[in-house]
Amino acid sequence: MTRKKHTAMAILLSAASLALTAHMPAVAASNLSDTIQSDYDSHLGSLFKHFHANPELSLVENKTAKRIAEELKQAGFTVTEGVGGTGLVAIMENGNGPLVMMRADMDGLPVEEKSGLPYASNARQVSPITGKEVPVMHACGHDMHITSLIGTARRMQAMKDQWSGTLMLVGQPAEERIMGARAMMEDNLWQRFGKPDFALALHVSSALEAGKVNVVTGSPYAGSDSVDIIVHGVGAHGASPHMGKDPIVLGSQIVMALQTLVARELSPRQAGVVTVGSFHSGTKHNIISDQAHLQLTVRNTNPHTRQVLLDGIKRIAENLGRAAGLPEDKLPEVIYSKESVPPTLNSPELATRLKTVWEAKMGAEKVSSEEPTGMGAEDFPMFTTEPFIPSVYFSIGGTPAQDFEQMAAGGPPVPSHHSPLFKISPEPSVTAGVEATVLALLELMPAKE
Repeated sequence: MTRKKHTAMAILLSAASLALTAHMPAVAASNLSDTIQSDYDSHLGSLFKHFHANPELSLVENKTAKRIAEELKQAGFTVTEGVGGTGLVAIMENGNGPLVMMRADMDGLPVEEKSGLPYASNARQVSPITGKEVPVMHACGHDMHITSLIGTARRMQAMKDQWSGTLMLVGQPAEERIMGARAMMEDNLWQRFGKPDFALALHVSSALEAGKVNVVTGSPYAGSDSVDIIVHGVGAHGASPHMGKDPIVLGSQIVMALQTLVARELSPRQAGVVTVGSFHSGTKHNIISDQAHLQLTVRNTNPHTRQVLLDGIKRIAENLGRAAGLPEDKLPEVIYSKESVPPTLNSPELATRLKTVWEAKMGAEKVSSEEPTGMGAEDFPMFTTEPFIPSVYFSIGGTPAQDFEQMAAGGPPVPSHHSPLFKISPEPSVTAGVEATVLALLELMPAKE
């Protein structure tokens, strides 16, 4: 859909938008946080609980997407559904100015919830991967993301006199499988809706105090590649190993040698990870198999590191096969999956600009720049890398301070993301997410004089 078509649709929706404004609390720059709190109390709080109790798996987020679309339409946006599968795009045009995109992912995980929350998920769904029914949980906080997106939409509609430009809100599917952003791009996202001048995204963090904002000028998330290694061998009796070529021994040598890639081939100041997450071979105690299958996750923070690691995996696997005496047609096969994403790289100037705004408007004590300690990956950079779009990916804290204090005193640990025990404190998380996003959008889309 072109911008001209969006404009026509916006005119048709103007009456509905004005009616909605009458039911939304009035807003002024000085009381933004109070207005967001009021909206949470009257609407967003129950909406979060609905999303948490009704999660859906990657690629089949049908009911979730429908509810998000309904909420955004009620907020006066022109909504297009079915983008890249279950994805959706909501547009609000408000005069001349930049086009700014805010993205929220919406899929849950195949995890049985054990959080003990009164609104815990009991949902089950047929997995599009296995075809089997599995439990489903929002074990990564995507329920907070979409609730904040809707809260942002409601505030921006009510504050149209304070900004100018075009706001694009994106509900993205299948982030957990790092497929959704690619699917939306392959569905001609920018060609259909316009290429943003800026792009934003957030993630709730169980490792950060609830209500706080964290933003870095570098890479908040790593790049990720999935790699398979098929190790061929020659089967034999376990009592006669000299009659075969043991793929388990060779596979074990490959696993150990791969660790030297990070330890000895990357600069000590370069971050990289090579993890063998799966190693399968054989069927019985006394049978030497003729094949082993290794599954790897490989993480990087820049293209050079990625190439060093991927090239090294192939070199080590093939040459250890030669060292084991395998013929050229039996060397280990290295297979690179399409499930690959580049690192998430914040635009330094933009990140600094937004941090300054958040410190001034939310309080410096609520804003930090803690560098990540892990190498988790995201598919958000599929939106911002080719073509390049200045972007910022920030975090919102989700765990109350007293939970960290209790853990430090020997109490229960704070559950991590993807844990069946995972939970966040929704009120300070959602309200901070909406406030930080709205402030960023107002900074990037100032009202025209």
